[in-house]
Amino acid sequence: MAADGPVDPERVPSAVRAFAPAKINLYLHVVGRRPDGYHLLDSLIAFADIGDWVTARPADGLSLTIEGPEAGSLTDQTADNLVLRAARLLAEAMPQPPPGAALHLHKVLPVSSGIGGGSSDAAAALRALCRLWRYRPEPPHLAALALRLGADTPACLLGAPVWVGGIGDMLDPAPGMPNAGILLVNPRIALSTPAVFKARHGDFSEPGRFATMPADVASLATALAGHRNDLTAAACSVVPEIGRILETLSTLPGGALARMSGSGATCFALFRDRNAAQDAAAMVRQARPAWWVAAGALTIAPPPIHT
Repeated sequence: MAADGPVDPERVPSAVRAFAPAKINLYLHVVGRRPDGYHLLDSLIAFADIGDWVTARPADGLSLTIEGPEAGSLTDQTADNLVLRAARLLAEAMPQPPPGAALHLHKVLPVSSGIGGGSSDAAAALRALCRLWRYRPEPPHLAALALRLGADTPACLLGAPVWVGGIGDMLDPAPGMPNAGILLVNPRIALSTPAVFKARHGDFSEPGRFATMPADVASLATALAGHRNDLTAAACSVVPEIGRILETLSTLPGGALARMSGSGATCFALFRDRNAAQDAAAMVRQARPAWWVAAGALTIAPPPIHT
């Protein structure tokens, strides 16, 4: 791995903030299973401008604090949080021991919810620390490091629309993603990915990649109509509330597509723009105040990072 030379204290930023966007599986096909038990996937992943923030500041040693509306029990489990694990892995991979870092996670996305919150947080931590420590690893090496933190982390490290294959390690950019508003809804029930895969039954699916990316959200929804999330039935068997969310989303005015993301329990609906998604969010909040609801838009560019 290539480094950017020794750290010049006068050039070290006082803080680096990296955005950790929600990951959206626009479709998710389970296409096989390896002998070691890992499932092989085919998916089109997009990202929303809804997410967490990871901040890194120079410090002695590595530490993590967590706050925010979805921090919950995470505040008592910082030692095993993916943000801190990412920092340790990156530090171990560097040719020379780096300076420390005080990390802070502002948690907006629900935990264990199928939208890559932990993986996206870990990817944001890697980006922030590479900037803070002025470390420039080769992209394949950083992607391999990300994969050790979870199957979704390499895609979250890229942070832009991407076709995903293998166990999450085979990435191909998906340019031309159309603008779209998005509504995310979660029943506030954490759902274990292993539990969902254990509950899944049936044959494997075929890959579903498009030859050409549709030009607008209506055309995207039409293209995705022939695809699915192969984990939906299994997730609904574990958390039946997912079915009620999908039914609610499918009846919203202006919705182009309603589907579950990842292994659940978060579901999404696509709309023509952010305003339409926000109008739909207001309707869902009024009808189901106990659900977690967030509205925004799909993003095209990699997630922002600020110094």
